[in-house]
Amino acid sequence: MEISGNKGTVVITGASSGIGAVYADRFAARGHNLILVARNRERLDNVASDLISRHGVRVDTIAADLTRNADLKDIEEILSQDSDITHLVNNAGFGSAAPLETAAVDEMQQMIAINVTAVMRLTYAAIPAFKARGRGTVINISSIVAIGPEILNGVYGGTKSFVLSFSHSLRKELDGTGVNVQVVLPGATGTDFWNVAGLPVSELPETWVMSANDLVDAALIGLDRGEFATIPSLKDQEEWEAWETARQAMFPHLSSSRPAERYKALETA
Repeated sequence: MEISGNKGTVVITGASSGIGAVYADRFAARGHNLILVARNRERLDNVASDLISRHGVRVDTIAADLTRNADLKDIEEILSQDSDITHLVNNAGFGSAAPLETAAVDEMQQMIAINVTAVMRLTYAAIPAFKARGRGTVINISSIVAIGPEILNGVYGGTKSFVLSFSHSLRKELDGTGVNVQVVLPGATGTDFWNVAGLPVSELPETWVMSANDLVDAALIGLDRGEFATIPSLKDQEEWEAWETARQAMFPHLSSSRPAERYKALETA
């Protein structure tokens, strides 16, 4: 099968399995060439071989550890110099369900490196090139824990809150440039994430767990509609809009030369 026409190249991190592999399949089906990034070379090459045979697109692979600056720099160079790249999907990441007392601090530092530092550095590499061309899309995979950081491990919640906040700022800065930003907030998804997080997906209620296929398909519908934030499990969009409205309503009142009246000491008789 050969797809005619060049729709550009999509860079996807964490692409050897789960959500990233589904994104790779869906973008390949749309006629995009791919650059797939993951640590496991064998799994990555198997995904690439399957996509090439089924969709007839070009698929390049990069075996990289996103906690290593040298590996990050290799990908940054590609993002900044390859003029065919149209999309960056910041998907790589991992989580934890462990409470603070039992979570290994070195693992938490690794989580920050992948979930925060890699997202920031790769986006910084892609944005100037996208702006210069007047087109491009950054898709950041956050999580519902960005809204409810109490749900799982606090460091994980903090990293995904960063992704949401970072995406908000990017959208504002890039308004009118032709560069689009989408942030996706998955709920529980049926991937290896839960085994790594220490809470097997089999222990979760079935009604909570969405398939990776359904998640990505919903996220791409949101992308096609021009959504900034896509929460595939949220049935009532008005709930997100109300949250956003309440957040923005506070903006004019968050900085003042004097403390609010409610913080003044009570007068004593």
